[in-house]
Amino acid sequence: MGRKMKVQIFGAGAIGCLFGYFIQKAGFDVVFVARGKQLEALQKELRITGLIDDSISIDARRYACKADVTFVTVKSYDTQTAAEQLAGKTEVVCTVQNGIGNEDILTEKVDNVVGGVTSYAANLVDYGVVCYAGEGITYLGDWKGEGASVVAEILKKAGMNVEVVEDIERKKWEKAVINATINPLTALLRVENGKIVEIEDVWNVAESIAKECEEVMKAMGYKLNAVELVREVATKTARNRSSMLQDIERGRRTEIEAITGEIVRKAKELGVETPVNELMLRLVRGLECSILSS
Repeated sequence: MGRKMKVQIFGAGAIGCLFGYFIQKAGFDVVFVARGKQLEALQKELRITGLIDDSISIDARRYACKADVTFVTVKSYDTQTAAEQLAGKTEVVCTVQNGIGNEDILTEKVDNVVGGVTSYAANLVDYGVVCYAGEGITYLGDWKGEGASVVAEILKKAGMNVEVVEDIERKKWEKAVINATINPLTALLRVENGKIVEIEDVWNVAESIAKECEEVMKAMGYKLNAVELVREVATKTARNRSSMLQDIERGRRTEIEAITGEIVRKAKELGVETPVNELMLRLVRGLECSILSS
């Protein structure tokens, strides 16, 4: 019998832990990379609540090790650090992160990079405790080299819904449009996703953000009904607290630069005006500064 494929989860937060849990339960050799109190908790056990109630012992470490496949699930502002740690240590990297630009950073250090977009929902309840809040699907596509089919096979064996697509960049931008509309508003107003649709004045702003994003994607050659997409997602995830809201509540940096910041930068490159998105970017930057300095 051949050796087990070694899978690494670089960034054992909510999504990283959920993916790692399913993959380990399927019989793969899994290493979780974390830091601080999260690492301390995971070295005792990983607990999953919500749609599943289970606890497992895992191999949790502070630094990256050699692996066949590594899932990068860190915050976008930590992607450069991830790339440097993973250089020469993994055959394939699959990024399952928010925002735009993570894949390009990883390609500087790794030969085979797979882009990933997931709608699986998970929240970090406490250190070492993850709530599995909703089943979804993960879209994969080769960004540099090859690896999407290998990653897809791992997730299929783990019982997860997965689809390999030709144009993963489109999926990344669609997710960014959703996040750019929902996340800043929920973070600024401190509300759950559903309030974006329920409160008329807020929905008017959300529509403006989404329409600007739609124009950016149109200039990129993509057709998208951004308003309806955002309405659908915000309604389906009405009770969810966005990752940006959770970051603000915990006094942490947000991923506003990799989401709204990248949309605004792309808009300027293409000559598209995005005044409402620019306002959201400035407001969240200001909120972030006030929280981090207090």
